[in-house]
Amino acid sequence: MIAIIDYGMGNLRSVAKGFEKTGVTVEVTSDPQVLKKASGVVLPGVGAFSDAMNNLKAHGLVDAIYGVINAGKPFLGICLGLQLLFQSSEEWGTTAGLGVFPGRVRRLPPGLKIPHMGWNTLSYKKNCPLFRDIPEHAAFYFVHSYYVEPADPELTVVTTEYGMEFTSVAAKANVFGIQFHPEKSSALGLRILENFGRLVEKC
Repeated sequence: MIAIIDYGMGNLRSVAKGFEKTGVTVEVTSDPQVLKKASGVVLPGVGAFSDAMNNLKAHGLVDAIYGVINAGKPFLGICLGLQLLFQSSEEWGTTAGLGVFPGRVRRLPPGLKIPHMGWNTLSYKKNCPLFRDIPEHAAFYFVHSYYVEPADPELTVVTTEYGMEFTSVAAKANVFGIQFHPEKSSALGLRILENFGRLVEKC
């Protein structure tokens, strides 16, 4: 079973439906005990970074997230869920994140249409099991105003161009984060969810 974290933000039902279409069993939950029992965990999210961190703390989910990651279970952050994995965000001042990955979250530079919304392509920097059977330069659906800036370049798995090259997928060991929305990205997006499900099955 894959647990999808419900902390009051994000299109949880769309993510859950995406997994269900691939035959993966999921449970949407805000219960830390359910996270501990899950075989894999997904942290989706849409909205403000500071609100998300406050909600995770209020639901007692932060320690449960660390427990899942430290246990080596597959963990996937989607959109804001990717950004929350980093040390801090400059959105509305500086807010501390989960600190799983070193680096910060920054606003897309001036002169670009913000948010970055719509279909955009991926450039692979290294192999990643989430992208099994997905060709390079495939297009996925983005909606975001901020991007992650890893302190360790080894974290960058995929980049995307939008007035600049930014990290659109970061990963290390059992932890993966993607900036785009696979649940809104048609068949290839569902394949990413399916590939994550395969990772969970192997653990």
